[in-house]
Amino acid sequence: MYEPSNLYHVLKDAASSRAGLSVYPPGDTETPSELAYHDLFVSAKHKARLLHGFTAAADRPIVLLHFDNHLETIEWLWATIVAGFLPAISTPFVNDLGQRKKHLLHLNSTLHDPLMLTTARLKPEFLGIQQLRLHSIEEIQNEYNFRNAVYRPFDYSTKAAEHETLFQGTYAKPADLAVLMLTSGSTGYAKAVCLSHGQMIKAVKGKSKYHGTSSEKVFLNWIGMDHVANLTEIHLHAMLLGANQIHVHAADLLVQPSKFVSLLGKHQVAHTFAPNFFLAALRKSLETPAGSKLCEGADLSNLRAVISGGEANVVETCDAVTKLLNYYGVEWNVIRPGFGMTETCAGSIYGTSCPSYELERDLEFGSVGSCIPGIHMRIVADDGTVAAQGEVGHLQVHGSIVFERYYNNPEATASAFTHDGWFITGDQGYLDETGSLNLSGRAKESIIINGVQIYPHQIESALEDAYLPGVVPSFFACFPHRPSGSQTERFCLVYCPTYAKHCITTRVETNDAIARISAMICGSRPYQIIPLEESQLPKSALGKLSRTKIRTAFEAGAYQGILQEHLSAIQAHKSSMRQNRILTETEKVVLSTFLDLLELDSADIGVDSNMLEAGITSIDLLKMQKVLQTKFAIAEIPLITLLTNPTIEGMSTAIDKSRGAASGKFADYTPVVPLGTKGSKTPLWLVHPGVGEVLVFLNLAKFITDRPVYALRAKGFEQGEDFFDNIPDVVETYRKHIRETQPQGPYAIAGYSFGAMLAFEISKLLEAQGETVSFLGSFNLPPHIKTRMNQLDWIEVALNIGCFLDLYSEDYQHCISHDMHEKQDQEVLSYIMEKAPPNRLAELSLTRTKLERWISLAHAMQNAATNYDPSGSVANIDIFYCTPLASVSKSRSQWLEEYLSKWKDFSRGEPRFHEVDGAHYTMLDPDNVHSFQKTLKSVLVERGL
Repeated sequence: MYEPSNLYHVLKDAASSRAGLSVYPPGDTETPSELAYHDLFVSAKHKARLLHGFTAAADRPIVLLHFDNHLETIEWLWATIVAGFLPAISTPFVNDLGQRKKHLLHLNSTLHDPLMLTTARLKPEFLGIQQLRLHSIEEIQNEYNFRNAVYRPFDYSTKAAEHETLFQGTYAKPADLAVLMLTSGSTGYAKAVCLSHGQMIKAVKGKSKYHGTSSEKVFLNWIGMDHVANLTEIHLHAMLLGANQIHVHAADLLVQPSKFVSLLGKHQVAHTFAPNFFLAALRKSLETPAGSKLCEGADLSNLRAVISGGEANVVETCDAVTKLLNYYGVEWNVIRPGFGMTETCAGSIYGTSCPSYELERDLEFGSVGSCIPGIHMRIVADDGTVAAQGEVGHLQVHGSIVFERYYNNPEATASAFTHDGWFITGDQGYLDETGSLNLSGRAKESIIINGVQIYPHQIESALEDAYLPGVVPSFFACFPHRPSGSQTERFCLVYCPTYAKHCITTRVETNDAIARISAMICGSRPYQIIPLEESQLPKSALGKLSRTKIRTAFEAGAYQGILQEHLSAIQAHKSSMRQNRILTETEKVVLSTFLDLLELDSADIGVDSNMLEAGITSIDLLKMQKVLQTKFAIAEIPLITLLTNPTIEGMSTAIDKSRGAASGKFADYTPVVPLGTKGSKTPLWLVHPGVGEVLVFLNLAKFITDRPVYALRAKGFEQGEDFFDNIPDVVETYRKHIRETQPQGPYAIAGYSFGAMLAFEISKLLEAQGETVSFLGSFNLPPHIKTRMNQLDWIEVALNIGCFLDLYSEDYQHCISHDMHEKQDQEVLSYIMEKAPPNRLAELSLTRTKLERWISLAHAMQNAATNYDPSGSVANIDIFYCTPLASVSKSRSQWLEEYLSKWKDFSRGEPRFHEVDGAHYTMLDPDNVHSFQKTLKSVLVERGL
């Protein structure tokens, strides 16, 4: 079977087809320039003649191409190839002029004094460096310069002689170098990757075979030609097939992501590329009326593959985007997460069943699947042995499409390969039971905090998902840093702010939100949070920020002035917001306790700072309760006192009152616990589960920064409070306090387990009063609960609370349930206290008396529902479901089909079901709350809130 031997013949063969390129100029997504492959071939030969006026083909010089648009890059790239020269495609320059100069001098040395080709308009970007052999295309197109070139003239007397002399690209052998591609320089100075003719052709043919592409397919690209995601993934791929290809500029899609869908439909595109950050932006755009309107009538039925790489693909994003694109005729699993590097000619390992494959396996990030022809992979453990299935190790690749060396850099080449010739990618991952590759991060980018390994992309992803109003999307970068004298590694975060420099309030709120969310992900606040202008955060062609370069600049002190100004502004603002008075002795104790607990600086917290918004966890809160009780010699500071008085000042005042009170009068019961008070969107109300407590919501509330979050806590935890003994009383009490706090709708209410029933009844009352409940959420509860409530005697409730508090596992609870029912209540209580880990009891500050009261409260609450039958209906309901209790259902599918689906009988709108991570007791745990909050936020958006 015929196969072109070099890139010259790839273009020549394509020139015989009727296909070509449609290239949109910068700033224009309406009228492209049309360029047939035939015309490109003619243009390349003409420009090859001009190039020979500046340098001799016999020298095989390197030509560094530096352009800022697709058309000029493509035309001069092919002119260089046809001429028989070696093109090196320049990456965009950084704005830091000092770094740019170092970069240019490094390239000049590495590439052996190359001819640097650009436009007259872009020449100033080269800073007038005298050592550079720099020319503009206007100069070489000038007839005078061409005829009076300083290099040897050529005899153009015959076409044959001209062909032999000027078009030496036709003679290139498969092993000859075709292109030098510059790495992004994320690990230091850019390296020049040597890609041969044969390697690139084999890579493209492997991609085509793997993805089933053909000449009838249309390709669309919006990445710069300096990246292999364009050059091999799209441009050469389409050309080798003789297929049409569309090019549009990244900037024009990034400002209007929905235009991507419009162009896919306009050109009936089958094959394209979009990294995760763009998919996230596309999703956000399509979920807006303006974005979806731009795509009206778009037909994407021809779309077969959206290749995605360059960073980890978030499964939830892939799932959401797929569903949105499905509206325009796209089939399922169109997104294909891939692994690829410049060194492997872009994508070389792909997943073809996303998001189905990942959703079935409950993966957070997309599997990148299996290898295309021409490459093999292996996972190697730290000791050099091949890793077992499922074992995380170092990804290495080998094969005919893998590069062999870096140009003029033998040291980097030697360190890039193992002794047996496998390329060390620098990525970590594992092979699952199907042999599919799952990546887990870059080996050099993991952060070890107190012995726990964290990957930067996990923190960055969580911050992106938070949609913080003060941050430009996709401009987070997290990197490790070990401060002088520190016993453990820390991490720093940079972001690009949207707020004006003088907008101090937004600056402070953004800083606090980043700190809080980061702490939720890895249990530690950032060492430094640094706002940088977009010009200081240059991206690669794939939209990636170089963590290594940013870290190097930080550690060199490049951001010191910015950081100092930032910290001073925050400190000044917080100082100005505090009352100008001397702290009371109680406030001093409470403040120092809080600062010690969260390892914060006194400058970060004032007497009016809200502790619940500063990153405190439920365990921290219980620890604080215990410490304060000891310091103030108080038998008990009710937890509700801390929850409802979350500032240093408020808590201190409440403690002083309790210490001075001698009348025995107790505070009035209030169910409302403000977990977050910032944000302007519709407040979210969270109703407690059957155990009555709201600490379970603290993890979730930290991720919600755009709206107030209130929780409803049961009556009976504190002295002087009776238990609720009937459901109508509970519902009316909660409704009354909701209306007092939020007088008007729309309302957003959700309940966890038992709380979902209460939320349903509250919503009915609100609707009966003429109010709108735009969102009602059930966290894993079906409508019919009477049977389950009648199973919950005092002992079963006790066992449930023990499991809920993580005193033992659900499996252990299931095993001991029968034996416990043979015992008396007090015997069961003794058993639980004896079996519970002492450190866990200490963390919870849980005594036998507290546990007994808690059990009795929960039993009374659930006993009130033993005759409960749902009735009536609400406008709509969203059900968030996870693995059910083993005693209730055998599987998620049974739980959904036989129990949760019954909500359709009590909702006037079609119920929506959302599968989430974890099990009944763990769905809001730290391990699962990140994915849960993403689902919850997207649902709130869908409901118009």
